[in-house]
Amino acid sequence: MTRAQVIAALVAVLVALAVLDLVRRRRLSEEFSLLWVVATVGAAVLAFWGGLLTAITHALGALYETSTIFFLGILFVLVVLLYYAVKLTALTQEVRTLAQESALLRLRLEEAEAARREQGASA
Repeated sequence: MTRAQVIAALVAVLVALAVLDLVRRRRLSEEFSLLWVVATVGAAVLAFWGGLLTAITHALGALYETSTIFFLGILFVLVVLLYYAVKLTALTQEVRTLAQESALLRLRLEEAEAARREQGASA
């Protein structure tokens, strides 16, 4: 086992523990943690299965394995950004719907209070 593999294993374990701790303290939802666990497992597999990284590097036509690692890292960040953009869009739509419903309820409440005042004034 090389020094790079030991470091990769330690980093993978630390990231996995950090994700589990964040989920345990409810600072990260299980839905989002799955993405990080998959990325950690993928990084660990690439670290311990050196032939796989070499094969991916050759398949991509890259010259160095570090280029492949950076490419995969950038690809991961793009996937995370896209996922968060989808979630943000859904939340924005939900907030808009809730604001509209709140405004309608406020209008109904104001109308009911006005009708009650008129009814009390005429009695």
